[in-house]
Amino acid sequence: MWLVIGLLLGAALIWLVSLMKGKGISMKWYEWIIGLIGVAMLLFTVQNYFGSLAELEPTAANMFLLVTGLPAIILLAVTWQLVVRHKNA
Repeated sequence: MWLVIGLLLGAALIWLVSLMKGKGISMKWYEWIIGLIGVAMLLFTVQNYFGSLAELEPTAANMFLLVTGLPAIILLAVTWQLVVRHKNA
């Protein structure tokens, strides 16, 4: 499963960089860092969610979604907004 996720992430990153170059969008270094932290937290959330469900701990799985998944989504949304505002400025 993790091999497939790694391949998909690599393909998505290559696609994102080529799309950004094609449209003339640039990202600052801190936007990349915030986005990578958000993706890492999202992967951590997915792994722990399914791990907790496999161990028959649905409450822990739901807490992982709340405690680490929500901040991951917020970080990714902040990155997206920074890029959009950087492009429009």
